[in-house]
Amino acid sequence: MTPLGISPAASDALEHWLASIKALNARADNTLEAYRSDVLGYLAFLTRHFGDATGLAPIKQVKITDMRAWMAHERARGVGARSLARSLSAVKSFYRWLSECEGFDATVPLSTRAPKFAKKLPRPLEQNAAKKMIDQVAVQSRHDWVNVRDAAVITLLYGCGLRISEALSLTGADFPLSDMLRITGKGNKTRLVPVIDAAKDAIARYVRVCPYPVEPDSPLFRAVRGGPLRPRAVQKVMEQARLQLGLPATATPHALRHSFATHLLNAGGDLRAIQELLGHASLSTTQAYTAVDTARLMEVYDQTHPKARRA
Repeated sequence: MTPLGISPAASDALEHWLASIKALNARADNTLEAYRSDVLGYLAFLTRHFGDATGLAPIKQVKITDMRAWMAHERARGVGARSLARSLSAVKSFYRWLSECEGFDATVPLSTRAPKFAKKLPRPLEQNAAKKMIDQVAVQSRHDWVNVRDAAVITLLYGCGLRISEALSLTGADFPLSDMLRITGKGNKTRLVPVIDAAKDAIARYVRVCPYPVEPDSPLFRAVRGGPLRPRAVQKVMEQARLQLGLPATATPHALRHSFATHLLNAGGDLRAIQELLGHASLSTTQAYTAVDTARLMEVYDQTHPKARRA
């Protein structure tokens, strides 16, 4: 029985596409599962829409009315505009690959417009709130070494602007931390990130009290039972801390990355340098990560824009 009643040919095509992007683009497992879910939902809709699982033919011959019917169906069952745009992006990626393999014109699905939605601006923590967060996570566990570990992780996220997955991917081979840390981020891209002394000291304190050996092939940050520390554990630690501190629900591990960027820019940091530190491919993404007033942003542009410098 193929998933959701779709045809074996469509199911096989989906699995081959996922295997292809995993091999070529080094996508994370969670990303691949999200792609699988999105495209499976689309293929299941087409099966019901056309009345039968008849191979790849209906997939190749969709009209704009079929695409609109799918999107209307998704909205009717409560899927938000942002989530639907993500699903459409996955479907388009699937069509690009399938059209190359099967040699058909995929103009209709590829030209389908995504629903408009307002992008949520990130909400960084104030500098004092970030410091209080580090202090608070250092007193929440009944295990003293766990308190030191949690403070080290939060210091690393805020002090170096790392994604939580990047911080937790560090191994014993990365210790002791040097002045520059080589990080492999999204898309398997590497970047060099300066390490502040506070982060070095916090990691060193953690290693001294950690009950598990720090070995080159083992994760640097350990869970209570010795396994690798998981992102959800760090998220829960911050959830508890923000309740204690009266901070909003937006005070998450990822908000510390926003805070890193915003506080650097507020202190006079160059926007493009911050882009490199964060590992962003686009400068516009870095701008979205920073929460500064318009006057400060224009000041940065006046100082760095080529035409402004020539004036």
